[in-house]
Amino acid sequence: MATRKKKNVVELSRSHFEPYEPAKNEDYMSKGQLEHFKKILLNWRQELMEEVDRTVHHMKDESVNLPDAADRATQEEEFSLELRTRDRERKLIRKINQALGAIEKEEYGWCEACGIEIGIRRLEARPTATLCIDCKTLQEIKEKQWGT
Repeated sequence: MATRKKKNVVELSRSHFEPYEPAKNEDYMSKGQLEHFKKILLNWRQELMEEVDRTVHHMKDESVNLPDAADRATQEEEFSLELRTRDRERKLIRKINQALGAIEKEEYGWCEACGIEIGIRRLEARPTATLCIDCKTLQEIKEKQWGT
């Protein structure tokens, strides 16, 4: 009886992808790896852009002059929360575009602080990462100490 190997699928935002399995002796950030991350980033950016469009349509559709002050306040708070979320997503889209630029320059996947490999699994978990785990941990410790 043959058993099929179950494929691991990772969810990033709402897109699914199979984790990259490098071939034996494959160089780090090979063409295949760069294409893998480019696809992840492009899909993620597309999802975020679609969410922005949905928000715009929702706010247009729901924007009514409500006679009740409490209803108006609730609607304004809802819109405010949506706009803050979209602002965070806008910043994320900028990071995604920077990561895509690094892929084009073949600079993606290397720590900006120390120059070592960030790592495939870390990049799959956080495709916009620019620091290896050690440098990121050190940065967070410094931020905590200095309160920045």
